[in-house]
Amino acid sequence: MFSKILVANRGEIAIRILRAARELGIKTVAVYSEADKNSLHLAFADEAICIGKGPASESYLNISSIISAAEITDSDAIHPGYGFLAENPHFAEICESCGIKFIGPSAENIRLMGDKIQAKKTMRKAGVPLIPGSDDRVNTKEEVIKVTKDIGFPVILKAKSGGGGKGMRICHSEISLAASLHTAQTEAGAAFGDSGLYVERYLENPRHIEIQIAADSHGNMIHLGERDCSIQRNHQKIIEESPSPIIDSHTRKKMGQYALRGVKEINYQSVGTVEFLLDKNGNFYFMEMNTRIQVEHTITEEVTGVDLLKLQILIAAGQKLPFKQSDIKVKGHAIECRLNAEDPEKDFRPSPGKIDFCYFPGGRDIRVDTHIYSGYHIPPHYDSLIGKIIAKGKNRKDAISKMNRALTEFLIEPIKTTADFCLKAMNNSDFITGKYNTGFLKKFMDKQ
Repeated sequence: MFSKILVANRGEIAIRILRAARELGIKTVAVYSEADKNSLHLAFADEAICIGKGPASESYLNISSIISAAEITDSDAIHPGYGFLAENPHFAEICESCGIKFIGPSAENIRLMGDKIQAKKTMRKAGVPLIPGSDDRVNTKEEVIKVTKDIGFPVILKAKSGGGGKGMRICHSEISLAASLHTAQTEAGAAFGDSGLYVERYLENPRHIEIQIAADSHGNMIHLGERDCSIQRNHQKIIEESPSPIIDSHTRKKMGQYALRGVKEINYQSVGTVEFLLDKNGNFYFMEMNTRIQVEHTITEEVTGVDLLKLQILIAAGQKLPFKQSDIKVKGHAIECRLNAEDPEKDFRPSPGKIDFCYFPGGRDIRVDTHIYSGYHIPPHYDSLIGKIIAKGKNRKDAISKMNRALTEFLIEPIKTTADFCLKAMNNSDFITGKYNTGFLKKFMDKQ
């Protein structure tokens, strides 16, 4: 087992990792930027080291500073959390070359799944169902048109190295193709340093279903059911639940089996998520694989009883999975609402600044993962996520009822958040009946 882990992240995920490590008896090191000098995760670690100024490029993305902090503190492992360097293969390689264990998959796995074109080719080889589209990168309007002759409109252009909705454009006809191609290439180049695109048939308002997996270095692998992440704004998830209200046991089993086929194909060793799109006819297709812990890992933990952060650390330490597939049982229902420091009434404009007062909900089956507190100053440099509320119920109706109560108990002044927005969305009839898709929030907001 590791003797000391450096947490190369901030916010709620840093605290989540620190808690898991402490429960495993592992000493911890927190790194922080000058803007995070009063962040709560510093108080929860055994040691803390400042690694740079406020902007992420000068701190949490500064590989040399993070490695130096690990060497100075004699840390034998680094946990990247999510975001920042979590899916950076170069960082994983440098960790290994310095004799520091990267808590995650191999650099080769990260690089392969980070390239969406190569990821699709790999999954095709494993027999995983794919959305019809281009086999390789497309560079010109003519190349896209050639693909559309086989798959038809509408199509979606996607950045091959992308994520978070950047470098994506939907085309319903040849008329808008040239402008969309140029815009997507420019956006992808600016966001990822790679303007490469590929094209797929565009699925109108599908469900976004992801399968949580775990695989060790001894050839053992399992899936832990699905999460429904279809409630999104601009491809950013806001509300997630597990299990999905529309997935039956047969489909769940098939999705899990296909996810594990892909995992086996690349000899994956860590926790991860295989994401699928489910169309209105019940057909599902591979979308991408995230080679890290997900923000919404919490709801899988609540319904399976498995601590995914501890499991991730144990796998990285070379230990075997402590259970088999038959041991994984989904019990009850869990919902997560993300608390973002944004103003929904002003087009979700970020709302950084000092928190004068905040109070978090409690009670049975309510979990809050956060790093904020009364008096804390939310810096403007980072993602707007300030916490997550998770409600567990004996069934979906019970979980919704508990989440409704929890959201009304959350108080924060004067910062604007997405709490009330989530509350309104959850009380929409389409959400209550489970008959929603990725187009839900746009339709919901148009009616507000």
